[in-house]
Amino acid sequence: MSGLTIRNVIKRYGDVQVMHGVDLDIADGEFCVFVGPSGCGKSTLLRMIAGLEEITEGSVSIGARDVTRMDPSERGVAMVFQTYALYPHMTVKENMGFGLKMNGHPKSEIDTKVAEASRILKLDEYLARKPAALSGGQRQRVSIGRAIVRGPEVFLFDEPLSNLDAELRVEMRVEIARLHKEIGATMIYVTHDQVEAMTLADKIVVLRLGRIEQVGAPLELYRDPDNKFVAGFIGSPAMNFLSGKIEGGKVNVPGLQTSVAVPVNMPGDGMDVTIGLRPEHLTVDPNGTTHTVDMTEALGGVSYAYLISSTGEKIIVEERGDLRSSAGDTVGLNFDPARAMLFDGQSELRIR
Repeated sequence: MSGLTIRNVIKRYGDVQVMHGVDLDIADGEFCVFVGPSGCGKSTLLRMIAGLEEITEGSVSIGARDVTRMDPSERGVAMVFQTYALYPHMTVKENMGFGLKMNGHPKSEIDTKVAEASRILKLDEYLARKPAALSGGQRQRVSIGRAIVRGPEVFLFDEPLSNLDAELRVEMRVEIARLHKEIGATMIYVTHDQVEAMTLADKIVVLRLGRIEQVGAPLELYRDPDNKFVAGFIGSPAMNFLSGKIEGGKVNVPGLQTSVAVPVNMPGDGMDVTIGLRPEHLTVDPNGTTHTVDMTEALGGVSYAYLISSTGEKIIVEERGDLRSSAGDTVGLNFDPARAMLFDGQSELRIR
């Protein structure tokens, strides 16, 4: 297995530049997730690593090898796609071993590698079945097994769970996490689902408009985002953002009908800022009158109250316990100012 190094990678389609000087180091054995909204460049970056897209400028190295201009088959990578791409007329065993067979590997070697991949993925009882007799999750495990038998240096996953229903997605997340733990391979995983990113990754790379916004461990990005975009993208439900202005060394927040002394290097008076508060850092005061409960989501152990402030701004609050808000209630809000994050109103960079 090997790590991966990306240096100043640029991608252009004619006069349109879609990737803007990406630099990234992924350690040997690390599970790295590329995450971001649609069109941010995450799949394009993955395909450049795989060799399916040509790199306009920059370099990609796997271990000590510069693979920038190598064919995909020479790079030592295996890719798992959103679609399973299984041969319908072949059994599970034949599908998993087909690539090795086409490359002239002896039957005994193919059987050994397929048996090992089948053991890891718990597919032994399905080896004689054809894809039509498998569930969606089982088919995706077969496509992962097809990648495992190749013994790649780097595994690449391009939104592999997008076609599965909610229950199967949870099941397959656990399977992929277990797979990484067992084989210890370097894995790069693309998703638009930040919940997948948070639960699977050793390292998350947040992308926007072909640029890396921030790189870090899941909880590092959650607790210490560099800018408003990362703060809003990582976390579910998303962070609440309210407009404010610096007045007298405090943040005047009309949406909260209060001024807040956030413990940061406070900018000068008159500056427009945004204050960020996560839903779990807010508590409802049933005796207050500053906000109206628009609706609630009751999810069992937790509920989410959707409030509307007097300024029309929307706020989500996490509620636990037996006493919870109901639609139409008028309430107040409490929070610890130390939990609040402050962002520059223009650049959207974090004020620390």
